[in-house]
Amino acid sequence: MFYVNKKEARLIILQRIELCSNILKKIRKLFGRHFFSNFITKFFLNSKTIGKSYYNRMHEEFKTFEKYIDHNDKNVLSIGGGMGGLEVILNNNSEVNFFDFIERNFVSKKVVYGWSSNNSEAYNNLNLQSEFLVKNGLSKIKFKIFDFDNDVLPSKKFDTVISLYSLDYHYDFDLYVEYLKKNTHNESKIIFDTVRPDFFKSIFKEVIILDETIKRVHSSKRLICKNFLN
Repeated sequence: MFYVNKKEARLIILQRIELCSNILKKIRKLFGRHFFSNFITKFFLNSKTIGKSYYNRMHEEFKTFEKYIDHNDKNVLSIGGGMGGLEVILNNNSEVNFFDFIERNFVSKKVVYGWSSNNSEAYNNLNLQSEFLVKNGLSKIKFKIFDFDNDVLPSKKFDTVISLYSLDYHYDFDLYVEYLKKNTHNESKIIFDTVRPDFFKSIFKEVIILDETIKRVHSSKRLICKNFLN
């Protein structure tokens, strides 16, 4: 399980609403998202239970692409990865040298889950994310977190890019396409979820469907893509 405090548990629930208990889901539906996000999640969460549920979910996510990770994957970029639980598990099961995270550093007042063409929603605190990563085993010398709105983004050739339920699920892939072209090589793996998998056959030379999700509001497919066509 992951070690999380109450503040971290709140962010995890805002990022992964499916981890809520049925009772909390009913409260959210009854009283609305604003009340749930700004009151219920601050005072009525069980940190230990959420730490365990979050670990289990991130382990399940890792299994969807585990076989594609090999000893050549040294530099990993995470886009919109939330607290970074998936990257902690990846670190424990690979030979990755360094993780770069691109995140936004605020929590929307009224959490809205859906498509935003300009990536306007966010549910993170970068200081809490850093604390979470370190206490769950990712050394400070192995990662750096970049604030999407205020920092110059990392410039290097990434071997793997991971953006589960973020890039092209909540906001358009176009926001990052030029950046990714500059910061990947022909063998780089880009892993993300989308509701339009066929579209990416015109963007990449290689597109593999890893998994399909049909239980969410928007049915989606998880892709691993390599080698931009142009």
